[in-house]
Amino acid sequence: MSIRTFAAIYIGSYEVSLKIFELSAKRQLRKIDLIRSRIELGLDSFSKGSIGYERVEELCQILKEFRRIMDGYRVDDYRAYAGSVLRDTSNELFILDQIRLRTQLKVQIIRNSEHRLINYEALTFQPEFAEVVREGAALVDVGGGSIQITLFWKGRAVTTQQIVLGVMRIREKLSGIQAKLSHYDAQIQELIDKELEIFRKLYLPDKEIKYVVMGGNFIWDILHQAQGQEKSSVMEGEKFLKIMKKLQKKRTEEIARELNFSNEHDPLLLPSVVLYRRLAEAIGAKYVWAPGLTISDGIAYHYARENQILKNDHDFDADIISAATALSERYSSFTRHTQATRGLALAIFDALKKVHGMEARQRLLLEVAAILHDCGRYISLVNQADWSYQIIMASELMGLSHLERVMVACIVKYVSYPEIPYEEVQELLDQERYMIVAKLAVILRLSNGLDRSHKQKFQNARAVLKLKEKQLLITLETRENIILETGLLEGYTDTFERIFSIRPVIREKRILQ
Repeated sequence: MSIRTFAAIYIGSYEVSLKIFELSAKRQLRKIDLIRSRIELGLDSFSKGSIGYERVEELCQILKEFRRIMDGYRVDDYRAYAGSVLRDTSNELFILDQIRLRTQLKVQIIRNSEHRLINYEALTFQPEFAEVVREGAALVDVGGGSIQITLFWKGRAVTTQQIVLGVMRIREKLSGIQAKLSHYDAQIQELIDKELEIFRKLYLPDKEIKYVVMGGNFIWDILHQAQGQEKSSVMEGEKFLKIMKKLQKKRTEEIARELNFSNEHDPLLLPSVVLYRRLAEAIGAKYVWAPGLTISDGIAYHYARENQILKNDHDFDADIISAATALSERYSSFTRHTQATRGLALAIFDALKKVHGMEARQRLLLEVAAILHDCGRYISLVNQADWSYQIIMASELMGLSHLERVMVACIVKYVSYPEIPYEEVQELLDQERYMIVAKLAVILRLSNGLDRSHKQKFQNARAVLKLKEKQLLITLETRENIILETGLLEGYTDTFERIFSIRPVIREKRILQ
Protein backbone atom coordinates (compact mmCIF):
# COMPACT_ATOMS: atom_id res chain seq x y z
CA MET A 1 0.00 0.00 0.00
CA SER A 2 1.35 3.45 -0.93
CA ILE A 3 1.04 6.39 1.46
CA ARG A 4 -2.57 7.50 1.80
CA THR A 5 -3.50 10.97 3.01
CA PHE A 6 -6.58 11.15 5.21
CA ALA A 7 -8.46 14.09 6.73
CA ALA A 8 -10.61 14.02 9.88
CA ILE A 9 -13.08 16.86 10.44
CA TYR A 10 -15.06 17.25 13.63
CA ILE A 11 -17.71 19.88 14.34
CA GLY A 12 -17.91 20.34 18.10
CA SER A 13 -19.80 22.61 20.44
CA TYR A 14 -17.06 25.24 20.67
CA GLU A 15 -14.62 24.53 17.83
CA VAL A 16 -14.28 22.91 14.43
CA SER A 17 -11.10 20.96 13.76
CA LEU A 18 -9.30 19.51 10.76
CA LYS A 19 -6.51 16.99 11.25
CA ILE A 20 -4.45 15.58 8.39
CA PHE A 21 -2.88 12.12 8.66
CA GLU A 22 -0.64 9.91 6.58
CA LEU A 23 -1.39 6.18 6.53
CA SER A 24 1.73 4.38 5.36
CA ALA A 25 2.64 0.99 3.91
CA LYS A 26 4.29 0.16 7.25
CA ARG A 27 0.85 0.31 8.83
CA GLN A 28 1.58 3.47 10.74
CA LEU A 29 -0.54 6.55 11.38
CA ARG A 30 1.32 9.86 11.26
CA LYS A 31 -0.20 13.24 12.10
CA ILE A 32 1.00 15.96 9.72
CA ASP A 33 -1.24 18.97 10.39
CA LEU A 34 -3.92 20.29 12.75
CA ILE A 35 -6.15 23.31 12.18
CA ARG A 36 -8.62 24.40 14.84
CA SER A 37 -11.15 27.19 14.46
CA ARG A 38 -13.14 28.51 17.41
CA ILE A 39 -16.89 28.81 16.85
CA GLU A 40 -19.29 28.47 19.77
CA LEU A 41 -22.14 26.62 18.11
CA GLY A 42 -23.13 25.23 21.49
CA LEU A 43 -24.24 28.66 22.72
CA ASP A 44 -27.11 28.53 20.21
CA SER A 45 -27.69 24.78 20.20
CA PHE A 46 -27.85 24.17 23.96
CA SER A 47 -29.78 27.32 24.91
CA LYS A 48 -32.09 27.90 21.91
CA GLY A 49 -32.40 24.44 20.37
CA SER A 50 -31.36 25.73 16.95
CA ILE A 51 -28.33 27.42 15.37
CA GLY A 52 -28.73 30.93 13.93
CA TYR A 53 -27.92 31.80 10.33
CA GLU A 54 -24.87 33.93 11.28
CA ARG A 55 -23.19 30.96 12.93
CA VAL A 56 -24.21 28.67 10.05
CA GLU A 57 -22.60 31.18 7.67
CA GLU A 58 -19.44 31.24 9.79
CA LEU A 59 -19.37 27.43 9.96
CA CYS A 60 -19.64 27.12 6.17
CA GLN A 61 -16.79 29.60 5.69
CA ILE A 62 -14.57 27.59 8.05
CA LEU A 63 -15.39 24.34 6.23
CA LYS A 64 -14.74 25.99 2.85
CA GLU A 65 -11.25 26.86 4.07
CA PHE A 66 -10.81 23.30 5.35
CA ARG A 67 -11.78 22.03 1.90
CA ARG A 68 -9.11 24.26 0.34
CA ILE A 69 -6.47 22.96 2.78
CA MET A 70 -7.49 19.35 2.05
CA ASP A 71 -7.12 19.97 -1.68
CA GLY A 72 -3.65 21.41 -1.01
CA TYR A 73 -2.65 18.19 0.76
CA ARG A 74 -4.27 16.12 -2.02
CA VAL A 75 -6.29 14.19 0.52
CA ASP A 76 -7.30 10.72 -0.70
CA ASP A 77 -10.24 10.32 1.65
CA TYR A 78 -11.92 12.07 4.57
CA ARG A 79 -14.58 11.69 7.22
CA ALA A 80 -16.52 14.65 8.62
CA TYR A 81 -18.53 14.12 11.80
CA ALA A 82 -20.66 16.24 14.11
CA GLY A 83 -22.09 15.28 17.48
CA SER A 84 -24.80 16.59 19.78
CA VAL A 85 -24.22 20.22 18.81
CA LEU A 86 -26.00 19.53 15.51
CA ARG A 87 -27.92 16.38 16.47
CA ASP A 88 -29.90 18.23 19.16
CA THR A 89 -30.88 21.18 16.95
CA SER A 90 -34.23 21.60 15.24
CA ASN A 91 -32.61 22.82 11.97
CA GLU A 92 -30.04 20.01 11.70
CA LEU A 93 -31.10 18.87 8.19
CA PHE A 94 -30.99 22.38 6.76
CA ILE A 95 -27.52 23.00 8.20
CA LEU A 96 -26.21 19.75 6.68
CA ASP A 97 -27.77 20.69 3.35
CA GLN A 98 -26.10 24.13 3.40
CA ILE A 99 -22.73 22.56 4.21
CA ARG A 100 -23.08 20.06 1.36
CA LEU A 101 -24.13 22.67 -1.22
CA ARG A 102 -21.56 25.30 -0.23
CA THR A 103 -18.51 23.19 0.63
CA GLN A 104 -19.08 19.81 -1.13
CA LEU A 105 -18.42 18.15 2.23
CA LYS A 106 -20.71 15.43 3.51
CA VAL A 107 -21.05 15.67 7.29
CA GLN A 108 -22.29 12.65 9.21
CA ILE A 109 -24.14 13.10 12.51
CA ILE A 110 -23.02 10.56 15.09
CA ARG A 111 -24.82 9.60 18.27
CA ASN A 112 -23.21 9.36 21.67
CA SER A 113 -22.56 5.61 21.24
CA GLU A 114 -20.59 6.10 18.02
CA HIS A 115 -18.74 9.12 19.39
CA ARG A 116 -17.46 7.24 22.45
CA LEU A 117 -16.55 4.14 20.45
CA ILE A 118 -14.48 6.23 18.03
CA ASN A 119 -12.59 7.82 20.94
CA TYR A 120 -12.17 4.41 22.55
CA GLU A 121 -10.70 2.87 19.39
CA ALA A 122 -7.90 5.44 19.39
CA LEU A 123 -7.06 4.53 22.98
CA THR A 124 -6.86 0.80 22.25
CA PHE A 125 -4.06 1.47 19.75
CA GLN A 126 -1.88 2.99 22.49
CA PRO A 127 0.77 0.58 23.88
CA GLU A 128 -0.10 1.44 27.51
CA PHE A 129 -3.81 0.74 27.14
CA ALA A 130 -3.96 -3.00 27.90
CA GLU A 131 -1.97 -2.66 31.13
CA VAL A 132 -3.93 0.40 32.29
CA VAL A 133 -7.38 -1.25 31.97
CA ARG A 134 -6.10 -4.48 33.52
CA GLU A 135 -5.26 -2.53 36.68
CA GLY A 136 -8.72 -0.93 36.88
CA ALA A 137 -9.43 2.27 34.99
CA ALA A 138 -12.01 4.95 34.40
CA LEU A 139 -12.00 6.45 30.90
CA VAL A 140 -13.28 10.01 31.20
CA ASP A 141 -14.12 11.90 28.01
CA VAL A 142 -14.99 15.56 28.62
CA GLY A 143 -16.81 17.36 25.83
CA GLY A 144 -18.67 20.59 25.44
CA GLY A 145 -22.10 19.06 25.93
CA SER A 146 -21.47 16.02 28.12
CA ILE A 147 -19.05 13.77 30.00
CA GLN A 148 -18.73 10.04 29.36
CA ILE A 149 -17.26 7.77 32.05
CA THR A 150 -16.40 4.19 31.12
CA LEU A 151 -15.24 1.80 33.84
CA PHE A 152 -12.86 -1.08 33.21
CA TRP A 153 -12.23 -3.84 35.68
CA LYS A 154 -9.68 -6.62 35.14
CA GLY A 155 -9.28 -5.59 31.52
CA ARG A 156 -12.97 -5.64 30.61
CA ALA A 157 -15.62 -2.93 30.25
CA VAL A 158 -18.08 -2.86 33.15
CA THR A 159 -20.27 0.13 32.36
CA THR A 160 -20.31 3.35 30.39
CA GLN A 161 -22.39 6.30 31.57
CA GLN A 162 -23.13 9.70 30.09
CA ILE A 163 -23.51 12.80 32.23
CA VAL A 164 -25.12 15.62 30.26
CA LEU A 165 -22.91 18.32 31.73
CA GLY A 166 -19.91 19.30 29.59
CA VAL A 167 -17.85 22.49 29.86
CA MET A 168 -20.05 24.38 27.40
CA ARG A 169 -23.26 23.45 29.23
CA ILE A 170 -21.68 24.41 32.57
CA ARG A 171 -20.72 27.79 31.21
CA GLU A 172 -24.23 28.32 29.81
CA LYS A 173 -25.96 27.29 33.05
CA LEU A 174 -23.80 29.60 35.18
CA SER A 175 -23.47 32.50 32.76
CA GLY A 176 -25.38 34.81 35.12
CA ILE A 177 -22.83 34.56 37.94
CA GLN A 178 -19.63 34.32 35.90
CA ALA A 179 -18.60 37.86 36.77
CA LYS A 180 -18.68 37.05 40.49
CA LEU A 181 -15.37 35.20 40.55
CA SER A 182 -15.50 34.49 44.29
CA HIS A 183 -18.60 32.34 43.75
CA TYR A 184 -18.11 31.08 40.19
CA ASP A 185 -15.70 28.18 40.86
CA ALA A 186 -17.77 27.10 43.89
CA GLN A 187 -20.95 27.06 41.80
CA ILE A 188 -19.26 25.01 39.08
CA GLN A 189 -18.14 22.51 41.69
CA GLU A 190 -21.60 22.34 43.26
CA LEU A 191 -23.20 21.74 39.87
CA ILE A 192 -20.73 18.95 39.03
CA ASP A 193 -20.77 17.28 42.45
CA LYS A 194 -24.48 16.44 42.33
CA GLU A 195 -23.99 14.27 39.22
CA LEU A 196 -20.66 12.78 40.29
CA GLU A 197 -21.95 11.74 43.70
CA ILE A 198 -24.75 9.71 42.10
CA PHE A 199 -22.28 8.05 39.74
CA ARG A 200 -19.83 7.27 42.54
CA LYS A 201 -22.50 5.67 44.76
CA LEU A 202 -23.94 3.56 41.96
CA TYR A 203 -20.80 2.36 40.19
CA LEU A 204 -17.73 2.81 42.39
CA PRO A 205 -18.52 1.41 45.86
CA ASP A 206 -16.46 -1.79 45.60
CA LYS A 207 -13.95 -1.07 42.87
CA GLU A 208 -10.47 0.33 43.35
CA ILE A 209 -9.59 2.35 40.26
CA LYS A 210 -5.87 2.74 39.67
CA TYR A 211 -5.97 5.00 36.58
CA VAL A 212 -8.24 7.76 35.44
CA VAL A 213 -7.72 8.32 31.72
CA MET A 214 -8.60 11.92 30.88
CA GLY A 215 -9.69 13.06 27.42
CA GLY A 216 -10.79 16.50 26.28
CA ASN A 217 -9.38 19.93 25.52
CA PHE A 218 -6.81 21.53 27.86
CA ILE A 219 -6.02 18.43 29.93
CA TRP A 220 -2.99 17.27 27.92
CA ASP A 221 -1.60 20.85 27.87
CA ILE A 222 -2.23 21.28 31.60
CA LEU A 223 -0.44 18.04 32.43
CA HIS A 224 2.60 18.78 30.25
CA GLN A 225 3.00 22.43 31.20
CA ALA A 226 2.61 21.66 34.89
CA GLN A 227 5.40 19.08 34.81
CA GLY A 228 8.01 21.46 33.42
CA GLN A 229 10.88 19.49 31.92
CA GLU A 230 9.24 16.17 32.85
CA LYS A 231 7.17 15.68 29.70
CA SER A 232 5.09 12.69 30.67
CA SER A 233 1.44 11.90 29.98
CA VAL A 234 1.07 10.20 33.40
CA MET A 235 0.98 11.96 36.77
CA GLU A 236 0.32 10.78 40.32
CA GLY A 237 -3.24 11.55 41.37
CA GLU A 238 -2.26 13.51 44.49
CA LYS A 239 0.13 15.73 42.54
CA PHE A 240 -2.50 16.31 39.87
CA LEU A 241 -5.06 17.41 42.46
CA LYS A 242 -2.63 19.83 44.11
CA ILE A 243 -1.93 21.48 40.75
CA MET A 244 -5.62 21.71 39.86
CA LYS A 245 -6.59 23.15 43.26
CA LYS A 246 -3.90 25.78 42.85
CA LEU A 247 -5.08 26.69 39.34
CA GLN A 248 -8.72 26.81 40.43
CA LYS A 249 -8.00 29.76 42.75
CA LYS A 250 -6.62 31.88 39.90
CA ARG A 251 -8.31 34.04 37.31
CA THR A 252 -8.65 32.75 33.74
CA GLU A 253 -5.92 35.10 32.48
CA GLU A 254 -3.54 33.94 35.22
CA ILE A 255 -4.18 30.28 34.44
CA ALA A 256 -3.60 30.88 30.72
CA ARG A 257 -0.31 32.74 31.35
CA GLU A 258 0.94 30.10 33.78
CA LEU A 259 0.24 27.31 31.30
CA ASN A 260 1.48 29.34 28.32
CA PHE A 261 -1.88 29.29 26.51
CA SER A 262 -2.37 31.72 23.66
CA ASN A 263 -5.96 32.71 24.54
CA GLU A 264 -5.84 34.47 27.91
CA HIS A 265 -9.60 35.01 28.09
CA ASP A 266 -10.91 31.57 27.16
CA PRO A 267 -14.20 31.29 29.13
CA LEU A 268 -14.02 27.47 29.10
CA LEU A 269 -10.66 27.23 30.84
CA LEU A 270 -11.83 27.63 34.46
CA PRO A 271 -14.84 25.27 34.10
CA SER A 272 -12.45 22.70 32.60
CA VAL A 273 -9.99 22.99 35.49
CA VAL A 274 -12.75 22.56 38.11
CA LEU A 275 -14.32 19.70 36.17
CA TYR A 276 -11.05 17.76 35.77
CA ARG A 277 -10.23 18.23 39.44
CA ARG A 278 -13.61 17.00 40.68
CA LEU A 279 -13.59 14.02 38.31
CA ALA A 280 -10.18 12.94 39.61
CA GLU A 281 -11.33 13.38 43.23
CA ALA A 282 -14.59 11.49 42.77
CA ILE A 283 -12.93 8.53 41.06
CA GLY A 284 -9.99 8.53 43.48
CA ALA A 285 -7.46 7.01 41.09
CA LYS A 286 -3.79 6.68 41.97
CA TYR A 287 -2.64 7.96 38.59
CA VAL A 288 -3.95 10.34 35.93
CA TRP A 289 -3.14 9.49 32.31
CA ALA A 290 -3.77 12.08 29.57
CA PRO A 291 -2.73 10.48 26.26
CA GLY A 292 -3.54 13.67 24.33
CA LEU A 293 -5.92 12.03 21.87
CA THR A 294 -8.86 13.88 20.36
CA ILE A 295 -11.94 12.83 18.43
CA SER A 296 -9.96 13.54 15.24
CA ASP A 297 -7.43 10.84 16.18
CA GLY A 298 -10.32 8.50 16.88
CA ILE A 299 -11.82 9.19 13.44
CA ALA A 300 -8.49 8.36 11.77
CA TYR A 301 -7.93 5.15 13.77
CA HIS A 302 -11.54 4.08 13.15
CA TYR A 303 -11.10 4.63 9.41
CA ALA A 304 -7.79 2.75 9.38
CA ARG A 305 -9.21 -0.22 11.28
CA GLU A 306 -12.41 -0.30 9.22
CA ASN A 307 -10.38 -0.37 5.99
CA GLN A 308 -7.90 -2.93 7.38
CA ILE A 309 -4.98 -0.51 7.10
CA LEU A 310 -4.08 -0.81 10.77
CA LYS A 311 -4.36 -4.01 12.76
CA ASN A 312 -5.74 -3.93 16.27
CA ASP A 313 -5.56 -7.00 18.50
CA HIS A 314 -8.02 -5.64 21.06
CA ASP A 315 -11.14 -7.82 21.46
CA PHE A 316 -14.01 -5.35 21.10
CA ASP A 317 -16.61 -8.14 21.12
CA ALA A 318 -15.39 -9.26 24.56
CA ASP A 319 -15.98 -5.70 25.83
CA ILE A 320 -19.57 -5.82 24.59
CA ILE A 321 -20.26 -9.19 26.23
CA SER A 322 -18.61 -8.04 29.45
CA ALA A 323 -20.71 -4.86 29.57
CA ALA A 324 -23.91 -6.78 28.79
CA THR A 325 -23.14 -9.30 31.55
CA ALA A 326 -22.49 -6.49 34.05
CA LEU A 327 -25.82 -4.88 33.12
CA SER A 328 -27.62 -8.21 33.48
CA GLU A 329 -26.06 -8.73 36.91
CA ARG A 330 -27.08 -5.22 37.97
CA TYR A 331 -30.71 -6.20 37.41
CA SER A 332 -30.25 -9.65 39.02
CA SER A 333 -30.99 -11.46 35.77
CA PHE A 334 -27.70 -13.19 34.95
CA THR A 335 -28.87 -16.59 36.11
CA ARG A 336 -28.32 -20.22 35.14
CA HIS A 337 -31.42 -19.86 32.96
CA THR A 338 -29.83 -16.92 31.17
CA GLN A 339 -26.67 -18.90 30.49
CA ALA A 340 -28.62 -21.95 29.32
CA THR A 341 -30.73 -19.82 26.95
CA ARG A 342 -27.61 -18.08 25.64
CA GLY A 343 -25.84 -21.38 24.90
CA LEU A 344 -28.84 -22.92 23.17
CA ALA A 345 -29.53 -19.77 21.09
CA LEU A 346 -25.96 -19.72 19.80
CA ALA A 347 -26.08 -23.45 19.02
CA ILE A 348 -29.28 -22.95 16.97
CA PHE A 349 -27.80 -19.90 15.19
CA ASP A 350 -24.70 -21.90 14.22
CA ALA A 351 -26.77 -24.87 13.02
CA LEU A 352 -28.90 -22.61 10.79
CA LYS A 353 -25.90 -20.99 9.11
CA LYS A 354 -26.84 -22.31 5.66
CA VAL A 355 -30.36 -20.87 5.77
CA HIS A 356 -30.38 -17.70 7.90
CA GLY A 357 -27.99 -15.54 5.80
CA MET A 358 -26.50 -13.80 8.84
CA GLU A 359 -22.92 -13.25 9.96
CA ALA A 360 -20.77 -13.02 13.09
CA ARG A 361 -22.02 -9.54 14.03
CA GLN A 362 -25.63 -10.73 14.11
CA ARG A 363 -24.54 -13.70 16.23
CA LEU A 364 -23.07 -11.22 18.71
CA LEU A 365 -26.36 -9.28 18.83
CA LEU A 366 -28.20 -12.53 19.57
CA GLU A 367 -25.77 -13.31 22.39
CA VAL A 368 -26.24 -9.85 23.93
CA ALA A 369 -30.04 -10.19 23.66
CA ALA A 370 -29.92 -13.60 25.35
CA ILE A 371 -27.85 -12.17 28.22
CA LEU A 372 -30.29 -9.28 28.72
CA HIS A 373 -33.64 -10.88 27.88
CA ASP A 374 -34.76 -11.21 31.53
CA CYS A 375 -33.48 -7.91 32.97
CA GLY A 376 -36.98 -6.35 33.00
CA ARG A 377 -38.11 -8.85 35.66
CA TYR A 378 -36.26 -6.68 38.17
CA ILE A 379 -38.98 -4.06 37.70
CA SER A 380 -42.06 -6.04 36.73
CA LEU A 381 -43.02 -9.70 36.39
CA VAL A 382 -46.04 -8.67 34.29
CA ASN A 383 -44.50 -6.32 31.73
CA GLN A 384 -41.04 -7.87 31.75
CA ALA A 385 -40.42 -7.56 27.98
CA ASP A 386 -41.37 -3.87 27.86
CA TRP A 387 -39.18 -3.05 30.85
CA SER A 388 -36.28 -5.04 29.40
CA TYR A 389 -36.64 -2.91 26.26
CA GLN A 390 -36.59 0.30 28.31
CA ILE A 391 -33.55 -0.77 30.33
CA ILE A 392 -31.55 -1.63 27.20
CA MET A 393 -32.52 1.59 25.42
CA ALA A 394 -31.52 3.63 28.47
CA SER A 395 -28.16 1.87 28.80
CA GLU A 396 -25.08 2.18 26.62
CA LEU A 397 -22.97 -0.86 25.82
CA MET A 398 -19.49 0.17 24.73
CA GLY A 399 -18.92 -1.23 21.24
CA LEU A 400 -22.52 -1.33 20.05
CA SER A 401 -23.81 1.45 17.83
CA HIS A 402 -27.07 3.16 18.69
CA LEU A 403 -28.86 1.24 15.92
CA GLU A 404 -27.45 -2.08 17.15
CA ARG A 405 -28.70 -1.27 20.63
CA VAL A 406 -32.17 -0.62 19.17
CA MET A 407 -32.01 -4.02 17.44
CA VAL A 408 -31.07 -5.82 20.67
CA ALA A 409 -33.86 -4.03 22.56
CA CYS A 410 -36.42 -5.02 19.90
CA ILE A 411 -35.26 -8.67 19.91
CA VAL A 412 -35.80 -8.77 23.67
CA LYS A 413 -39.12 -6.91 23.58
CA TYR A 414 -40.67 -9.16 20.95
CA VAL A 415 -39.24 -12.48 22.14
CA SER A 416 -42.62 -13.41 23.62
CA TYR A 417 -44.61 -12.31 20.54
CA PRO A 418 -45.63 -14.82 17.84
CA GLU A 419 -44.44 -12.29 15.23
CA ILE A 420 -43.07 -8.75 15.19
CA PRO A 421 -45.51 -6.26 13.59
CA TYR A 422 -43.41 -4.23 11.15
CA GLU A 423 -45.61 -1.15 11.54
CA GLU A 424 -44.60 -0.99 15.22
CA VAL A 425 -40.87 -0.79 14.47
CA GLN A 426 -40.67 0.79 11.01
CA GLU A 427 -39.68 4.17 12.47
CA LEU A 428 -36.77 2.49 14.25
CA LEU A 429 -35.61 -0.12 11.73
CA ASP A 430 -35.42 -0.41 7.96
CA GLN A 431 -36.65 -3.61 6.30
CA GLU A 432 -33.23 -5.29 6.25
CA ARG A 433 -32.69 -4.78 9.98
CA TYR A 434 -36.30 -5.71 10.72
CA MET A 435 -35.69 -9.07 9.05
CA ILE A 436 -32.57 -9.64 11.16
CA VAL A 437 -34.44 -8.76 14.36
CA ALA A 438 -37.33 -11.07 13.45
CA LYS A 439 -34.95 -13.98 12.77
CA LEU A 440 -32.95 -13.48 15.96
CA ALA A 441 -36.09 -12.99 18.07
CA VAL A 442 -37.59 -16.30 16.95
CA ILE A 443 -34.30 -18.11 17.68
CA LEU A 444 -34.21 -16.57 21.16
CA ARG A 445 -37.90 -17.37 21.68
CA LEU A 446 -37.34 -21.03 20.91
CA SER A 447 -34.24 -21.20 23.12
CA ASN A 448 -36.00 -19.48 26.01
CA GLY A 449 -38.98 -21.82 25.67
CA LEU A 450 -36.81 -24.92 25.89
CA ASP A 451 -35.91 -23.87 29.44
CA ARG A 452 -39.44 -22.71 30.27
CA SER A 453 -39.25 -24.14 33.78
CA HIS A 454 -35.94 -22.32 34.45
CA LYS A 455 -34.64 -25.61 35.87
CA GLN A 456 -32.04 -26.44 33.16
CA LYS A 457 -33.37 -29.98 32.84
CA PHE A 458 -31.01 -30.86 30.02
CA GLN A 459 -27.24 -31.16 30.47
CA ASN A 460 -26.18 -30.91 26.85
CA ALA A 461 -28.02 -29.54 23.84
CA ARG A 462 -27.02 -30.02 20.22
CA ALA A 463 -28.66 -28.59 17.12
CA VAL A 464 -28.22 -30.10 13.65
CA LEU A 465 -29.80 -28.85 10.41
CA LYS A 466 -31.43 -31.60 8.29
CA LEU A 467 -31.96 -29.80 4.99
CA LYS A 468 -33.54 -32.70 3.12
CA GLU A 469 -36.09 -33.21 5.87
CA LYS A 470 -36.52 -29.44 6.37
CA GLN A 471 -35.90 -29.96 10.07
CA LEU A 472 -33.75 -28.52 12.83
CA LEU A 473 -33.03 -31.49 15.07
CA ILE A 474 -32.41 -30.39 18.67
CA THR A 475 -31.07 -33.18 20.88
CA LEU A 476 -31.46 -32.68 24.62
CA GLU A 477 -29.61 -34.95 27.04
CA THR A 478 -31.57 -35.18 30.25
CA ARG A 479 -32.32 -37.23 33.34
CA GLU A 480 -35.55 -35.34 34.04
CA ASN A 481 -39.04 -35.11 32.69
CA ILE A 482 -39.26 -32.51 29.88
CA ILE A 483 -42.97 -32.93 29.08
CA LEU A 484 -43.55 -29.21 29.83
CA GLU A 485 -40.86 -28.06 27.39
CA THR A 486 -41.86 -30.41 24.55
CA GLY A 487 -45.55 -29.74 25.14
CA LEU A 488 -45.09 -25.98 24.75
CA LEU A 489 -42.84 -26.34 21.72
CA GLU A 490 -45.78 -26.25 19.29
CA GLY A 491 -46.41 -22.63 20.23
CA TYR A 492 -42.93 -21.65 19.02
CA THR A 493 -42.47 -23.80 15.93
CA ASP A 494 -45.07 -22.28 13.56
CA THR A 495 -43.43 -18.83 13.44
CA PHE A 496 -39.98 -20.42 13.30
CA GLU A 497 -41.05 -22.49 10.28
CA ARG A 498 -42.60 -19.47 8.53
CA ILE A 499 -39.37 -17.50 8.87
CA PHE A 500 -36.78 -20.19 8.09
CA SER A 501 -38.84 -22.83 6.23
CA ILE A 502 -37.36 -25.24 8.77
CA ARG A 503 -39.29 -27.01 11.53
CA PRO A 504 -37.66 -27.55 14.96
CA VAL A 505 -37.89 -31.11 16.22
CA ILE A 506 -36.90 -32.18 19.73
CA ARG A 507 -35.15 -35.49 20.35
CA GLU A 508 -34.88 -36.52 23.96
CA LYS A 509 -31.80 -38.53 24.90
CA ARG A 510 -32.19 -40.09 28.31
CA ILE A 511 -29.17 -40.20 30.60
CA LEU A 512 -29.16 -43.26 32.81
CA GLN A 513 -29.22 -42.52 36.52
